[in-house]
Amino acid sequence: MIRRRGLLGGLLALPSAAALAQGSGWPDRPVRLIVPFPPAGSTDVLSRILAEGLQRRLGQPIVVENRPGAGGNIGMDAVAKAAPDGYTFGSATIGQFSINQFLYSSMPWEMDRDFAPVSLTWDLPNAVVIPAQLPVRDLAGFIAWAKAKRGGISFGSPGVGTTPHLSGEIFRSRLGLEAQHVPFRGAAQTIPAMLSGDVDVAIDNLPSYASIIQAGQLRALAVTSATRWPTMPDVPTMAEAGVPDFVITSWGGFVAPKGTPRAAVEGMNAALRAVTQDEAVQQRFLQAGAKALWSTPEALTERSHKERPMWQEAVRISGARAD
Repeated sequence: MIRRRGLLGGLLALPSAAALAQGSGWPDRPVRLIVPFPPAGSTDVLSRILAEGLQRRLGQPIVVENRPGAGGNIGMDAVAKAAPDGYTFGSATIGQFSINQFLYSSMPWEMDRDFAPVSLTWDLPNAVVIPAQLPVRDLAGFIAWAKAKRGGISFGSPGVGTTPHLSGEIFRSRLGLEAQHVPFRGAAQTIPAMLSGDVDVAIDNLPSYASIIQAGQLRALAVTSATRWPTMPDVPTMAEAGVPDFVITSWGGFVAPKGTPRAAVEGMNAALRAVTQDEAVQQRFLQAGAKALWSTPEALTERSHKERPMWQEAVRISGARAD
């Protein structure tokens, strides 16, 4: 039986992935990682970076399977209904952990009932992004331009109830903007719409936009993190740009079907700890617009519960429903 060795500096000392594998025989075949969002979005990009590292650590293929739809509910339903044998995991986000239950009157699964938490995996800000051709250079200029635009502006997001959507609704409401929400299935659809001028702005996950921003096709006006982002030090925070009390970050975590053997959960947790502490992986995450995280399963549950009241209120303010 694998036992924890106690807490040290807030981190749980777990056996190595190799030791767990030797002791339990897990994994002895490919492991499936379900991503409940489309390819090329932030969840997909970051999950695939982790999958590469996990494959090296565990010595088995990590097969990434995109199952998008219904704000991640379809993919998570597939995880919940998978055999709890340690060979299916889900890459969930804040939406599934803390938001969707306030958007949908009926859910096919419940996070606390149907899943075993594994670990936090990342944290990332949203960024206020506009097409580079717009005649503004900063957030104050954009707000003035938006207020003056006849018929109002449009803002894109990867779907109703996502943190980009709720960020946009809070932004619109707080500043008194006339703005129309345009939901897409992911950043891969939002970005072309912005480049063609069909959408004016997005307050979307930074990883999905980092390369396009760096190429100069889109302009980042602010980030929603509490401090400036390391790879974009010239982009101000929302507070610095003139919009205080607008700290909204997205985060992710791995889960498994409820009933998954503890050895598999601990094995994946230990492998994630090693991968996320790898300096090369940390740099890839930063370049992609996120910070790699690791936590105990219990800490993942704690964060999920802590943020639910905040997101329940954000959904209420937005008036969003996904039914």
